[in-house]
Amino acid sequence: MKYAVLGGGKRLRPLLVWHCCAAVGGQPHVSLPAAASVELIHAFSLVHDDLPSMDDDDLRRGRPTLHIHTSEAMALLTGDALLNLAFGTVVQSEVSHERRTSLVKELASGCSGMISGQIFDSIPDADPPIAERDRLDRIHMNKTGALIRASCRMGAICGGAGEEQLNSLTTYADRIGLMFQAVDDLIDVEQSAEVTGKRTGKDAEAGKMTYPGLLGVEGTRAEVSRMHDEAKEAICAFGDRAVSLQSIAAFIAERDR
Repeated sequence: MKYAVLGGGKRLRPLLVWHCCAAVGGQPHVSLPAAASVELIHAFSLVHDDLPSMDDDDLRRGRPTLHIHTSEAMALLTGDALLNLAFGTVVQSEVSHERRTSLVKELASGCSGMISGQIFDSIPDADPPIAERDRLDRIHMNKTGALIRASCRMGAICGGAGEEQLNSLTTYADRIGLMFQAVDDLIDVEQSAEVTGKRTGKDAEAGKMTYPGLLGVEGTRAEVSRMHDEAKEAICAFGDRAVSLQSIAAFIAERDR
């Protein structure tokens, strides 16, 4: 479990919990259990995604993936343990009973959406066909976006957000979630494994839908720019309290690994 959780990474999702709590005027330290819980869910998802039955990856963050480091059985059990630990952690949040219940619901929703997105991506015949762009967005609004959305909403809930604030942060989360995946697809096309710390070019090899594959590299860059603008617009009403969220959106748009 330590190998899976503490082996590097951007810590994007817990950062979003913390800074969304601050953006709505809350005390960010209150959000720490919620922040830890979403990172545990993220770590569990990576362990299972890397398995031979899923993406079959042997490198993660510049190190052997967990099933290579240990075994497939240990990787499966580690993912199961991290999933359970996440829910045991979020209920330790020092907020009201009503908010704690909302946090659990948001975490469950984010986790379910993430799993649904993996199904849409890995088992494309599971549902009736839809237009290619709609299908691509549906995959990543769930696979990547659902946990990012949950992170932002959980931070807002910890901070006592009103409905309008929650809606604004949900829009922000949806835009940066798709933007994150579009940039990830560009990195997979343009960068080497030495730069990214994981195997690149694997989506094309597997015949999976990607933003560059559907829109081209320049078309994907245009989409990243559009989504970045919409993310910034969604949180402009928060003023100075959203400076960190603006910085996170810029980082996602510009990252190369």
